[in-house]
Amino acid sequence: MVFLLISITVLHLVALAMLLIATLEKSWWVWADSEITDLWYNCFHDNASSTWLCAATNESDWLQSVQALMILSVVFSAISFLVFLGQLLTMSKGGLFYFTGLCQAFAGLTVFTACLIFTFHRKEILSDSRDLSKGRFGYCFLLAWLCVPLLLISAVLYVHLRKKQ
Repeated sequence: MVFLLISITVLHLVALAMLLIATLEKSWWVWADSEITDLWYNCFHDNASSTWLCAATNESDWLQSVQALMILSVVFSAISFLVFLGQLLTMSKGGLFYFTGLCQAFAGLTVFTACLIFTFHRKEILSDSRDLSKGRFGYCFLLAWLCVPLLLISAVLYVHLRKKQ
């Protein structure tokens, strides 16, 4: 039982860390090795000073939706972890972690929705006159997609988890 609790906790913390990285890091769309776009900034690498020069992205309704959904997923996952710890300490024997699983499932669904919106509306989100075929999805976008099954698996594990002691 202890091994199961530790592994569920580690899975949850890994998924939460991946969510934070996917939300805050600079690589949702890569134009070239020296130009990156994320949910918050467009960044260019200046070779002369070896630094990234960033400017705020052009706000669109689709981009704001993706931003809000990613932040909401981080909040749901964090609340889920805190509720899990609280339930672990206060719940009576035989209790189920339904609320924790529900929050984690909502986190997974919000990330899924954000990724779908970014996938299908990247032309409006990036709002660039450049050809999108010259760019590619960045690692943060892929991390966000990877979070979806991790969050949903942990949600199912929480729903089936029963407190023994």
